[in-house]
Amino acid sequence: MTEMDWGALAQDWLDRLAQCSEPGAGVTRLPFTPEHRKALVVLTELMEQAGLRVSLDAAGTLIGRLDGPEGAPVLLMGSHQDSVREGGAYDGIMGVVLPVLALQKLRGQGATLPFAVEVLAFADEEGVRFPTALMGPRVLAGQFDMAALDMVDREGVSLRAAMQEFGLEPAALPDLGRDPAQILGWIEAHLEQGPVLENAAAPLGIVTAICGIERHSVTLTGKAAHAGTMPMALRRDALAGAAELVLAVESLAHGTEGLMSNVGTLQVRPGAVNAVPGEVTLTVELRAPSDGLREGAGASLARLAREIAKRRGLELAIERTYAQPATPCADQIIARLSQAARELGMQVPHLPSGATHDTSAIADLCPVGMLFLRCREGISHHPDEFVDTDAMSLAIDTLGQVIRGYMARA
Repeated sequence: MTEMDWGALAQDWLDRLAQCSEPGAGVTRLPFTPEHRKALVVLTELMEQAGLRVSLDAAGTLIGRLDGPEGAPVLLMGSHQDSVREGGAYDGIMGVVLPVLALQKLRGQGATLPFAVEVLAFADEEGVRFPTALMGPRVLAGQFDMAALDMVDREGVSLRAAMQEFGLEPAALPDLGRDPAQILGWIEAHLEQGPVLENAAAPLGIVTAICGIERHSVTLTGKAAHAGTMPMALRRDALAGAAELVLAVESLAHGTEGLMSNVGTLQVRPGAVNAVPGEVTLTVELRAPSDGLREGAGASLARLAREIAKRRGLELAIERTYAQPATPCADQIIARLSQAARELGMQVPHLPSGATHDTSAIADLCPVGMLFLRCREGISHHPDEFVDTDAMSLAIDTLGQVIRGYMARA
């Protein structure tokens, strides 16, 4: 009998799920929409074929549960079902398919678990339809702000109304919080969304931490002037100062291991071809796997901005507008993933995640870990997003081996 190609089977399910999309390029599947409903139908079929008991909670999270002994703790796995607009077929949803297939494979091998496993398909991680995100894991961790139910989409529909139309009871969300004492941990499989694994010729990677993020608004104010009559030596050019700061921010990240920086927006005033810029506002984003590193970079940014402004005769206004702490992955789950990979003959790289995931929110409930899969050219949030079947097959085996590891220690 030919052995099943589990990676190819995962691809078959992902192809079906990719059809649960709005018309157009790639995959557009927003929460509490007909496309979401279609995806739930396919995921329910997948979970039931794997022998899981399926339910939908009040947050719209689809739960496939493999029961253990009465009162036994539960291992949580999964990811999100939603996508960005015109996104790819793997982001989020692959992290639901792979653990279900890992459980199906284990059951086919006759494994009996001394604990329960739940695979969760969260409704909304991306925050595309509503200006909030990570509702499912925040609800489980008891950290969801019920005021977010009043947020509206671009059609004016509130999150509360969308959930009710979907057949859910938003008022029941506070009752969904889980008892941390009953949770073994959480593991999420996700495409890397970057090129590190592909460049290392590694199909899988183990995440050490989800980077913290902070954003700063910086305004440099000089003096607008006629570009043809103001001598170069007398100019107070805000854009020249901003350009120097942009390069300084880039150099800061190049010279600091683990730090990522980006200047994503610039507003130049007055913005005329023949006017010396009098004011520039720019945004700086800093990401790092530890809060100390990130906060130190924020202090360096402020110092660099002050030095540039003073030297160029500019006024400076700088404000940190956003801060999100880093989420370290649990040492014990990193160790379990590493051991599972070794038992399968793999030496798997360890790397941080620069992007936020459901894992960052569910970390308020239990120990967390993540398994990254190689993606072609590091492309994500795009129709060309692609994960090969070999990587998915190895991920299925790794997740199964981790579950076996929990069984051995139960």
